[in-house]
Amino acid sequence: MPELPEVEAVAQSLRPLVEGRKIRCVHVLHPIATKPQAPAKLAHATEGQQIRAVRRKGKYLWLELATGIVTLHFKLDGQLLWFSGAKELFAKANKLKPENGVHVDVAFELDKGVLGFADGRHFGRVLAWDSEPSCPAIAGLGIDAISPGFTTPQFTKLLAASKRPIKEFLLDQSKVAGVGNIYSCESLWHAKLNPRRRANSLTAAESGKLHKAIVSVLARALECCLHPAPDFRDPEWWFQGLEEILRVYDREGKPCRRCGHPVKRSTQGVRATYFCAHCQK
Repeated sequence: MPELPEVEAVAQSLRPLVEGRKIRCVHVLHPIATKPQAPAKLAHATEGQQIRAVRRKGKYLWLELATGIVTLHFKLDGQLLWFSGAKELFAKANKLKPENGVHVDVAFELDKGVLGFADGRHFGRVLAWDSEPSCPAIAGLGIDAISPGFTTPQFTKLLAASKRPIKEFLLDQSKVAGVGNIYSCESLWHAKLNPRRRANSLTAAESGKLHKAIVSVLARALECCLHPAPDFRDPEWWFQGLEEILRVYDREGKPCRRCGHPVKRSTQGVRATYFCAHCQK
């Protein structure tokens, strides 16, 4: 699932393509992508409107319109595509033979170019809202993990108020928005903290180390996600090189890059957790 660095890279790459553009019409090719809203609601809320800005918080991306917003949530495999125009869109979209085209769920035909949203597994969603506060998902997000508001004192205060295991705390988007399974494992490894420790058991020094690790891990991942930057014109494009910066995630049984002991894998909730039992205390 795309986490904060991936979605931020998408946002930065998308802005020069769509900001200031007018939405001429919307093509909903797979209505499941707008559920529980009707496709007509998305069309009515967006057609004829100008895209004023591309915004992001946590893992959420949205288009700020002259009136209202459109949220784009990628879930597990969602991605954005770019077409030169409607002619190219309909020449390539949803052909029976995959080699002759690409999957597209929703397409925004702009006054220049077409922005497509695609998720072959149909978990991702494109939804229209009157405003940011009216969108429950955005309204319920906590502090964005790369925002100025994500400070050590504020993070320490949040940790101290929670009895949950640290890993589960980090995955709670209502506390800190944007950190998912991959970067929570990585941050805890860098901070040398056991993912099962209670959040409120951390000392002030440990909280500071974890805050620093989160900021550092996300910054490095974002740099990787931007080099190369997302290429929406290539339907096969995906983030390259991230596996090279990972220290512990998905490395079960392999030597810890710090102490050499084998990396362990456990389950917390329904998510896999990777950690070094020897050096993460």
